[in-house]
Amino acid sequence: MAVGIFDSGLGGLTVLDAVTKRLPDVPFVYFGDNAHAPYGVRDADDIYDLTTRAVARMFDAGCDLVVLACNTAAAAALRRMQESWVPADKRVLGVFVPLIEALTERQWGDNSPPREVAVKHVALFATPATVASRAFQRELAFRAIGVDVEAQACGGVVDAIEEGDMILAEALVRSHVDALKRKMPRPEAAILGCTHYPLMDEVFQAALGPEVAVYSQANLVAASLADYLGRRPEFIGPGTESLFLTTGDPARVSSRATQFLRRKITFTAA
Repeated sequence: MAVGIFDSGLGGLTVLDAVTKRLPDVPFVYFGDNAHAPYGVRDADDIYDLTTRAVARMFDAGCDLVVLACNTAAAAALRRMQESWVPADKRVLGVFVPLIEALTERQWGDNSPPREVAVKHVALFATPATVASRAFQRELAFRAIGVDVEAQACGGVVDAIEEGDMILAEALVRSHVDALKRKMPRPEAAILGCTHYPLMDEVFQAALGPEVAVYSQANLVAASLADYLGRRPEFIGPGTESLFLTTGDPARVSSRATQFLRRKITFTAA
């Protein structure tokens, strides 16, 4: 039994890298649905179907706890999954929670009325599907008042990263930051609302300027998962080996993953 990390492609490796450094003794099953990436251009029903299919496969692989390290899946499918699909003895968590906690400086279980927070102008960079879901704005509004969120749908960035074309990815990031700044000239904080984007965090920071606080999810998710497993150790299980699964070509995905993490990663067919 292991903890599952799911993503539509390779972006979730940024989360996997952070959680394995934070929790070196915990085995993980990573599932990349590379054959169907990117999710960000799909509709909500399609994303739900693909996500539930992948998570079911991870349950079969021995995961009682799965983290959706894919903002698009978390935004479009997680609530529906938790309400009507996830078995009582399993848990599926998303990557929005640690981000919202960090931005609002309050715990997820704090159900007190929304209150003022320090940051007033927030730029959100995410996939078109995540932006369309308005999930981030909805969850933020439950906890904070007076925060202006300007979202920028970053079409093409995930595709370029998945293809290993980092020159194109950098050009697209700069273009999307320019478009955001035309709508919000002086953001105080920027949310990288896709787990692929930490691979480009230096480009985002350079384009936004040093005065903008850039929130990247990987380390926040790692800290939150460590806290969760500290409270719920039964979800760690007795497994010892990590596993990497993909719906894409295992050799190609392994090569890309090894490139990204700078250590040997071997995927097998899901």
